Amino acid sequence: MSAAPERPPAGKIKVVIVEDQPQILKNQLKILQESQEIEVIGTALSGEAALELLEKRQPDVILQDLGLPRMTGIEVTREVKRRWPAVEVLIFTIFDEEEKVIDAVKAGASGYLLKGATSDRILDAIREVKAGGSVIQPNLARRLLKHFHVPETAEGLAEQVKRELPPGNRAEPATRPLTEREIEILRLIAKGLSNNEAARVLTLSRATVRTHLEHIYEKLEVTNRVEAVTEGLRKGLIEM
Repeated sequence: MSAAPERPPAGKIKVVIVEDQPQILKNQLKILQESQEIEVIGTALSGEAALELLEKRQPDVILQDLGLPRMTGIEVTREVKRRWPAVEVLIFTIFDEEEKVIDAVKAGASGYLLKGATSDRILDAIREVKAGGSVIQPNLARRLLKHFHVPETAEGLAEQVKRELPPGNRAEPATRPLTEREIEILRLIAKGLSNNEAARVLTLSRATVRTHLEHIYEKLEVTNRVEAVTEGLRKGLIEM
């Protein structure tokens, strides 16, 4: 385990990297250290070492491998959110870990990245979760959303039946309608685009996209991207 100076420059996003493969850790460290917005305040090769590090100082974001030895990434996420709820956890995963990703989100992870993601994608994701958002990757988004659609209670079953009724027969609570621009942005985040990427597609500033997202959350009465996409699908505002 190594650590950077305890007081990073003001305004930078403080990050801890948790990765048990030294070469992958080295590559991630190189990507983050090249960014002017991010300060790596520590690294850890295990979940136990990460928790020990966080007892001394907390980052804004943890960039964490899901497949850690001994204490798993899911267990680390659960413990971090219990002890330091303000710390955002961003998971690194691979294609065949769907159930583990779902468990990590349930444990409190704010998002996940597929291993092999570009440096731009990693940096965008860190900015996103630091700003209070969630990161949805298109390859896993559909399966993740389908999982959360599964009813586990009688109330959940009733909700599913309501979703399957023809639109004219639905008794949806009144909500403020989304503008065309807001629906455009909702479609883009459903495809897994970050704020930066959506801004480039729509020729808008990142701040403007973030403002539109805040309006979407307010109108749909949700608090993050996963909930916004789920509610947008349920109300028929977007399709996947």
